[in-house]
Order: sequence, then structure tokens, then C-alpha cells
Amino acid sequence: MNFSLGLKTDAIETRYSFPWLFDLLAEEGIRHVQVGSFFEMYTLENEWFENLKAEAAQRDLALKSVFTAHRELGGFFYGDPYMERAARRGCERLLEVAAQLGADYCGWNPGAIYRDKPQSKPDGLLCFHRHLHELMHRAHELGLKGITLEPMSCLAEPPSTPEEIRTMMTTASAYQARHADSTVPVYLCGDISHGIADAQSRVIYDNMDLFQFAIPWMAEFHFKNTDAIFSSTFGFSAEEKKRGIVDLKKIRTLVEENSSRWPVDEVVGYLEISGPKIGRDYSDPHLGPQLRASLRALKEVFPVPAQSLNLI
Repeated sequence: MNFSLGLKTDAIETRYSFPWLFDLLAEEGIRHVQVGSFFEMYTLENEWFENLKAEAAQRDLALKSVFTAHRELGGFFYGDPYMERAARRGCERLLEVAAQLGADYCGWNPGAIYRDKPQSKPDGLLCFHRHLHELMHRAHELGLKGITLEPMSCLAEPPSTPEEIRTMMTTASAYQARHADSTVPVYLCGDISHGIADAQSRVIYDNMDLFQFAIPWMAEFHFKNTDAIFSSTFGFSAEEKKRGIVDLKKIRTLVEENSSRWPVDEVVGYLEISGPKIGRDYSDPHLGPQLRASLRALKEVFPVPAQSLNLI
């Protein structure tokens, strides 16, 4: 298994351009990009994405993945036909964008049940899987390598528990096995900061345990730091590492020790942080230094001078 570092683009939204970010990544020696969704993405013309792809190519960057940033495709869980249709249209457009950019993977978090309607979860899961199976065919038509789904940090956002992760992934893989010639596989986009704490803030599923459990289905994942109850997320500067619980050396050990359990040959870990407060003259200029600090912290633990680390 070859491992590479990358960055998800969420942090620049509304305040810096893609060329600005691409220049920063080229300077830092980071080649892989996961394009995070933004509000205009679903209605932009295809030519815009061709231009973005060209900007990346000029800097020898690979737009390897597209993934949602705002939980905007959760309509499968609401029991609302209007929301369901909107989510389906959004998923289809996201797949088209990923294909336009030449990405391997396209993904999102499946969705959430309303807290005031907990009984809707079983029906929501059935609805989600019905659409997911059809979207697996569409992704195949578009030439993608797979769809990725993100395990989340609370019981209202499946999959979150080990059992939910296993059930969702084995259900998708069973369907893919029956339609191998016309569907893509479904993988996970993991997150090293996602664990589950209950209503009393007691940790019931540790983030490291969940991450390791999910590896057999995981094709990509997010790097970010978090606190003891997964309440806030941030980066890996020297100050942030002091207050965070994510130990990058332990993550590398997990990646190495489980090298034979990953389902794909190439895995990318994307830094996914929001950066400082958006839209303030005193905060926006700090984004670049914050991204560089976290990327450099990652490179200290995952030294990849050739942009890939062979962990076989």
C-alpha cells in the first residue's frame, strides 16, 4: 500500500482563490487535493471545472477526490420527498463534477436524522441505500473508481458505530458484487478525529479504535486534531498539538501495522481544517501560516519526498 499526504480545500472558501491554494501546496510539496464542496459547485458550468483542472495541472497537482463540506446531501433521512429528490440531484451533480475534474473518488456523509424524529433512522437508512445503489451505477458510467462515505461522530449521523459501519459497507459491497460490471465499489473516507461521546460527554467509541476498525473499507481519510470528547476540531501547530488528542505518530503506526488491510493500493490522508474565522481582516491572513504549520507537522511524521510512502 502506498500512502500520500494531501489537503481538502474547505478552508479557502470565500476568502482565497484556488490558484493561491495550489501555489501553497506546490511550495509545500503536497501533490494530492480533495476538492471540498461549496455552494456554487452544484450549478457551475463544466467549463469552470475544466479551468480548475488546468490550474492544478500547471502545478503538477492531482485532483484525486471530491467530497462534501457542509452536510448538504442529508435529504435521504428526513422522510420528505422534496428533500429526498434534492439530495439525489445533488449527489448526481457531485459525481458529474468529480468526473469532470478527473477525480478517482467522490463522496459525502450519508446524512442525519432529525433529533426530534429518532424513529426515522431505519427508514432513512433504507432510503439512503436504495439511492446509493443507483448512484453506484451512475458513478460507473462516469468513469469514477469509487464512491466514499464518511463515518461520523454521533448516533444521529449514520454510520457512526462499528455495527453501522459494517452493515452499511457490507450491504454496498454485496450489491456491487452482484453488479460488478456496472457499478463502482463503495469505500469509506475516514476521519482520525471522529469518535462518539454520549449525552453525558462520556466516550463510548474512541476515535482511534473506530479508525482502525474502518480500515478494511477505507480508501482515503481526513487528518485533523480534536479534543477529548470530539467537540471541536483544529490543526497540528505546536500550540494545537498541546491541546489535542490526535497523536500523529500513533496514526502512522496504525497505518503501517494495518498496511495489508486497506482495500486499495493508494491511500491519501487529507488535512481537513477550517482555519481561522472566515471574513475578518484580522483572521483571514492567518490561513496560509496555519495550513503550512499543520502540513509541516504532518510531513515530519509522514516524510514523503517522492509524494508517496510505500508501507508494504
